[in-house]
Amino acid sequence: MKFALIGHPVAGSLSPRLFEAAYGGRYPYDLINEAAFDAAWERFLAGYDGINVTAPFKQDAFARVSRLSPDSLATGAVNLVVKSGEETVGYNTDVDGVLGAVRETGLAVSDALIVGAGGAARAAAVAALRLGCRVCITNRTFSKADELAYSLGCEAIPLADAGSKTPDLIVYTIPGSSPVIPGLNGDLFRNAVVLEAEYKQPVLADIPCRAYAGGRRWLLWQAVAGYALFTGEEPDAEKMSAVL
Repeated sequence: MKFALIGHPVAGSLSPRLFEAAYGGRYPYDLINEAAFDAAWERFLAGYDGINVTAPFKQDAFARVSRLSPDSLATGAVNLVVKSGEETVGYNTDVDGVLGAVRETGLAVSDALIVGAGGAARAAAVAALRLGCRVCITNRTFSKADELAYSLGCEAIPLADAGSKTPDLIVYTIPGSSPVIPGLNGDLFRNAVVLEAEYKQPVLADIPCRAYAGGRRWLLWQAVAGYALFTGEEPDAEKMSAVL
C-alpha cells in the first residue's frame, strides 16, 4: 500500500513524519505538490491507495469522490480519500481531530462557542454537536457565522456580544498569528476548555483557562483516525504524539 498528501504548497508538512511513526515506516508516504487539483488527482489514481488532502483542494476532492462519509457531507469538505474497489471514498477526519483533542482533556463539556466561520469552524461545530453540546458560532463577519449556524441548526452571535456567553468549550479557528480578535476578553476563556486550531503560531496557549488543547492535538487525532482508514490497522498514537 502507498499513500500521499496532496495540496499546494505541502513542503514542510508533518504528515510524512507522522505516518512513518504511525507504522514504523512499513508503508511509503509521499508529498504531491501540484498547483492544479486535476494533476494531483491523476497522480493519486495512478499510483496510490489513499491520500490526505490539504488546502486548497478540500472542496475539489469533495466534488470528485464517488462516495462521501457522513462527516464529509456534514462539513462540505474532504481531507482524506481512500480507494474502495472502483470507488473513491471521501472522509473528513478534522471532526475526529476535534473529538479526540477535547476527549483527551477528560473534562465534560456541554456549551460550545466556535470562533470563526471557515472550514475548520464547520468541522469544530459538527464535532461539538456530536459531543452533545449546545453550539454557538461567532465571527468577525457576522453574516458568515449566521450562514454557518443556519446550515447546522445552531445559534450565531455577533462578536460584540460573545462576551455575554459562558461556554465550557471554546474552539478558536482563526488562522495565522493575528492577535486574539477584539470582543473576546480573558474572562470568556477562564472556565472553558480551549481548543485552538492553529498549531504553528498559536495565540491562546498561555491564556488562563480550564484546559488548553493546541492545534497539534487536533492534528494528531485527525491523523490517527485517517491512518486507520487508510490501512485498516490502528496506528501507534504514542509514537505519533512524540513526533509532535
